Amino acid sequence: MAEDSDLEKTEQPSQRRLDQAREKGQVARSRELSTFAVLLAGGGTLWFMGDTFTQHMVKLLHDGLTLDREMAFNPSLMTLRLYDLSLEVLITFAPLLLAVLLAAAFSPMLLNGWIFSAQALQPQFSRMNPISGIGRMFSANSLVELAKAIAKSLLIGGVAAWVIWHNKDAVMALGAQSAVDAIPEMGHLVGSSFMMIVGAMLLIVLIDVPFQLWDHNKKLMMTKEEVRQESKESEGDPMVKGRIRQLQREAARRRMMAAIPTADVVVTNPTHYAVALKYAETGMRAPVVVAKGSHLMALRIREIARENHVPILEAPPLARALHKHTDLGESIPEALYTAVAQVLAYVFQLRSYEKQGGARPQEPGELPVPKELDPASQPQPPGQQEKRELPGW
Repeated sequence: MAEDSDLEKTEQPSQRRLDQAREKGQVARSRELSTFAVLLAGGGTLWFMGDTFTQHMVKLLHDGLTLDREMAFNPSLMTLRLYDLSLEVLITFAPLLLAVLLAAAFSPMLLNGWIFSAQALQPQFSRMNPISGIGRMFSANSLVELAKAIAKSLLIGGVAAWVIWHNKDAVMALGAQSAVDAIPEMGHLVGSSFMMIVGAMLLIVLIDVPFQLWDHNKKLMMTKEEVRQESKESEGDPMVKGRIRQLQREAARRRMMAAIPTADVVVTNPTHYAVALKYAETGMRAPVVVAKGSHLMALRIREIARENHVPILEAPPLARALHKHTDLGESIPEALYTAVAQVLAYVFQLRSYEKQGGARPQEPGELPVPKELDPASQPQPPGQQEKRELPGW
């Protein structure tokens, strides 16, 4: 059962899958939206420029039917006149053609923006398979398209019939008018009727666009196994990443252990924490933590310090504060300068004693550690236990 659930496409498509589909030209497209945009652009142009068009049409009709005697007996002049009239018609209707062309070119960008895919231009010989073609004819998508076509025909046909019936008197009245008056009136009727019919397509667009977005998303749905495989390909195998992190921790631990012999002092809790400090008058603004650890790691730090004759000082509040508020390689907080300065002064006196003899310096007593930096001084929520580091770190 678990294997069957892994093969079901129940997961939303990842951004990588969406990007790959986009590179192949597979994006949500609504032909109804493009058709609506083209018709709206054409109808809108007719509506706003109807008077201009009708005036030019009247002029063209007048010029085309006006012939002088010389032109009537000279076919070459008739050809030139026809060429001039055709050019005037093209110039007159150029705004309409331009509006329709721009709508056809940019309407597909309304859903997914500009996209150009060379893969979509490559020939796909699988589409030439007649068996696959028959299967596509009777697929669920074809049935949906058929239902949309029927619904669109009924809706637009019904609206068109209503518009014609509503304007039948105005259409019949055109026959009683002169051509000069009838042509502008006809242009107004055609433009308004066309816009009303195009407006009926808005309902189809409002249904088709969400459906196309949903259908495109459904086609790109992923199985759980595909999600895991993609995660491995994009982010790497979790086992490999875990191994890399383990190797990085081991390398950091080796570097930390190698830095302990160079430390000036190791401050301990005495058993829970151990923090190794190093300070050089040149190149360091303040003492730096070169190693720290708790429990087993603290024990190992103390062992290496003893093996390399690094002084060990028991200062529980300072050790806790340094372990809590300072990371490896960082300078100590300014609030701990005074306490650490007393520790380093003791260490330098101890070195002088070991070299020159004399009175052994006394270990510093209670160090000035702010209570807000000491975790032991902070109230703990009931039931919360101290976080312990794993053995080996």
